Amino acid sequence: MEAMLKRILVVEDSPAYLQLMQKALESKGYTILTAEDGEQALEQARLHMPDLILLDVVLPKKNGYQVCRQLKNEADMKRIPIVMVSSKTQEFDRYWGMKQGADGYITKPFEPLALVAEVESRLV
Repeated sequence: MEAMLKRILVVEDSPAYLQLMQKALESKGYTILTAEDGEQALEQARLHMPDLILLDVVLPKKNGYQVCRQLKNEADMKRIPIVMVSSKTQEFDRYWGMKQGADGYITKPFEPLALVAEVESRLV
């Protein structure tokens, strides 16, 4: 399937990171949906059924771990790949993200090309 048919939900409360991710992915033809907190993330995911979710861990209202766990427990949502994107760099943070059902884990700061590569590897 072509990139332009793919929708990615980017959940990020930092405007700078949100813009960076959006720019990197739009340049590859992806359609970007955004959310700035955990509640919005759940709403957007259920409403738009994105092909992939990039999910920050530290978010207002509900953290990324909670959002990930909730989505992975919903029958029509669990097939959607979720990649955690976080400034939490400890091995335990990565382990905990995967334990909540995340399919990948990227730490900030990251290279935009590395982000795109991770996304593309999950959308096969």
